[in-house]
Amino acid sequence: MTRSVQALAYARASALVSSQGGRRLGLETAGGPTPQGAKAHPHFFSGFVTSAQAMARGLLAVADVAASRYDERTGRPVLDPVVTGNGDRLRFESFSGCGGVYARLDVLPEGLDGARTGHGTTNVDVNNPLREALSRLAGDDPLHLRVGDGELAVTTLAGSVVEKRVPLPDRWLRGFAEAQVATVGFDVRAELTAAEAVRFLRALPRSSGGEAARATWVVPAGRTLRPATRQVPGAVCLPGPRRLVALQRVLRQAKALRVYGPSGEAATTASAWEIVLPGMRLTLTLSPGSSRGFSGEGGVLEALSTEEAAQDAELIAVLLAWEPRIDPADLAAQSGLPAERVRAALTRLGTAGRVGYDIADAAYFHRELPYDADRAERDNPRLTAARSLVSSGAVDLSGEPAGVASGGRRYQVRKVDGRLSCTCRWWAGHQGRRGPCKHALAVRIAERAICGATATPEGAGL
Repeated sequence: MTRSVQALAYARASALVSSQGGRRLGLETAGGPTPQGAKAHPHFFSGFVTSAQAMARGLLAVADVAASRYDERTGRPVLDPVVTGNGDRLRFESFSGCGGVYARLDVLPEGLDGARTGHGTTNVDVNNPLREALSRLAGDDPLHLRVGDGELAVTTLAGSVVEKRVPLPDRWLRGFAEAQVATVGFDVRAELTAAEAVRFLRALPRSSGGEAARATWVVPAGRTLRPATRQVPGAVCLPGPRRLVALQRVLRQAKALRVYGPSGEAATTASAWEIVLPGMRLTLTLSPGSSRGFSGEGGVLEALSTEEAAQDAELIAVLLAWEPRIDPADLAAQSGLPAERVRAALTRLGTAGRVGYDIADAAYFHRELPYDADRAERDNPRLTAARSLVSSGAVDLSGEPAGVASGGRRYQVRKVDGRLSCTCRWWAGHQGRRGPCKHALAVRIAERAICGATATPEGAGL
């Protein structure tokens, strides 16, 4: 697993303090991009949140996921949560150390007492003393929240800068992109009241193995969900019930539980679990298995493999402005691109951490993660292997099916109803549910290269 190291520098440590005016939560920011360019400590918000408990517990839940692994392995590289100001809301995001759980707390306009936020993305310091203070927070009097310091641009602060050096695994970047692709087609499959949500979530197993780690299914039954031993019509996959443990943080503030998933799937799939809070939403998106991170799902490979999507992404990126809701139809009108090419461009931008997807709004949103835009493409094993096969002349498109020579064997790649299948072991095991294998992807790339080479040049024949 490839890693780089990110240096996070905070002007001071985040803290929760009490004063004559009430409780004040100061969340310190590291460097990050804004509409005015990169800033060392961007300021996104200063005002009251309408529910102190929901804010404190939701932020702790996001931090819990960042500090957790659910695959039984040792080692926990912890990255401070990412915060994005979208003009009318704040979004706090994190990924688990194993790359299989994506957490996001959306603090909506009604949760920010009507105050506007700034625009941009950065990391926010959530240190152990702050976690302990937030855990002890009682009552629900108004809480003043500050994200970043608006005076930092004109004031020199005394004291030491708080510095952290954290590893950034490439699988996390791929995970953000794959989680976005996986959830675009999700629908609400069930909605529970607060009481039923508490009852259901508290009954889930929390141990580290056995039933708590295996994928299971739940079926809407009246006002609640009942477990099922197999996939049946209307069932939702719950891959590793113990991975929902972070939702325990917010059960006292929960107003409802919404469950999202794809329809008509017979195999284990990702699913998303959203707790509705006063003025906020906390969502955990689970990969299809406890030992299966999002990074290997392969949903972005088609978009990464095309030059057209790369060029379109450059155009669409210019039109983004940290919007809380990106409308692909508006982007199509502004760019002059067809809707399907806009969607492919958004998928590609997701691989650079530049857009996410909000299931509740069924809309993309703009943010900027601290990654090299080319890393997801450069370090994706299947994509690099496919391009190597093409460059070495291993792809034979002269017949049907196409042939790909790899590892001393020849694999056959067939096209049925526009989809490619392969005779390799990867395809036999996954049947396309985790994206194309390297052989099918190599055939796609080779076909596009031929189409590009034989296309009539602009202006020819004039």
